Amino acid sequence: MTENNQQSCCSPERSSHEKNIHTSEQHFKKNDTFNKADMIFIPGGQFEMGDSFDEGFTQDGERPVREVEVSSFYIDPYAVTNKSFQAFVEDTNYITETEKFGWSFVFYQLVNIDKVELVAPAHQWWLPVKDAYWYQPEGRGSSIENRMDHPVIHVTWNDAIAYCKWAGKRLPTEAEWEYAARGGLIKKRYPWGNELTPNGEHRCNIWQGEFPIHNDKEDGYFSTAPVDAFLPNGYGLYNVSGNVWEWCADWFDAKYDYGIVKDPNGPKTGVARSMRGGSYLCHHSYCNRYRVAARSSNTPDSSSGNTGFRCVADAR
Repeated sequence: MTENNQQSCCSPERSSHEKNIHTSEQHFKKNDTFNKADMIFIPGGQFEMGDSFDEGFTQDGERPVREVEVSSFYIDPYAVTNKSFQAFVEDTNYITETEKFGWSFVFYQLVNIDKVELVAPAHQWWLPVKDAYWYQPEGRGSSIENRMDHPVIHVTWNDAIAYCKWAGKRLPTEAEWEYAARGGLIKKRYPWGNELTPNGEHRCNIWQGEFPIHNDKEDGYFSTAPVDAFLPNGYGLYNVSGNVWEWCADWFDAKYDYGIVKDPNGPKTGVARSMRGGSYLCHHSYCNRYRVAARSSNTPDSSSGNTGFRCVADAR
């Protein structure tokens, strides 16, 4: 695939001039109600990691395909919901980085441009909306009241890490994420197989129609969908294609190692953190990053209306 549309419908990066804001770590006690019984056990094993179809962006580093070994772990069947994140905030009084910055990126069709305040010029179809954050995703006057079972959005990588610490969990490595997202299938394009809509059935929340002008909503959704929408994969994971991008633990690196690698966790340093899964804004005319091998990245302090996360825990 060409490089012309890199990151076009992915999450935009927070501008460099915004990065001096003070975002010191907040300390709080761990949630005592953590229970692995609510998670899915993923047995360890080897798998072919990467793009077997040569359909990705060169700069994303999906190729060459490599054999990777992953140890057993637990993973949440769903992305973290607004309800769960609200419980975290209420228990800890946590203030997200997005709130401290005072704005976040919102897709332009989700707001009335005459009723929101922008902190900077629009970035393609992304509007930097003042006071947009997880609790009011489209800025002042919006609410998550009817979206408690939707994935939390407008969270930075650092916010996701804070939630994980409270929950007694962690973010998945890219290898763990892809291994679990494949659901036991070998060299398939999507979590359910190779066809996007088998027998005409939509299996994920992505854009239909002409992006970014008109969404036909053939899958039933214009923005985020409930975390349990659509059928799960073979391991019982929901929405690992589309809906929202999911932060991973790794620093992003487009270079892949050759040979068998056990439990890779990315480079030691970097500029951006890896993201997986694609979002409701993915469309084949701009990017096809809703495939299980697809990769993207963003800086750890960036946030948008199509980025969330899910958690994992060690098996031991």
